[in-house]
Amino acid sequence: MEVQTQSFDLKITERAAKKIAQLIRDEGGSEKMALRIYITGGGCSGYRYGMALDENIYEDDVVVQSHGVKVVVDSFSAPFIEGSEIDYVEDVMGSGFAINNPNVASTCGCGHSFNLK
Repeated sequence: MEVQTQSFDLKITERAAKKIAQLIRDEGGSEKMALRIYITGGGCSGYRYGMALDENIYEDDVVVQSHGVKVVVDSFSAPFIEGSEIDYVEDVMGSGFAINNPNVASTCGCGHSFNLK
């Protein structure tokens, strides 16, 4: 069951959406496949982001559709991710998804974990 929450604020840039669509195609995914974003404990600052392609959407998930792709956030992670922007960046340091999250108070030196406000 898909649960659409209109008031959930999560922005996905066009660049990120194109990369998500490419990853889904590369995996041979169906129209049901989405990028699941979640927060988990760990890292030197307390929390880390996790991402995975997923065809399962649960009743308490938040589903955001933008630029032709779906992003799914579980109910635990949603309050911590709300208001964020997901982008895909490529530079001399590498490439990957970047989450600009206004709920983050501080990040660790390596940039892989964070503390929440």
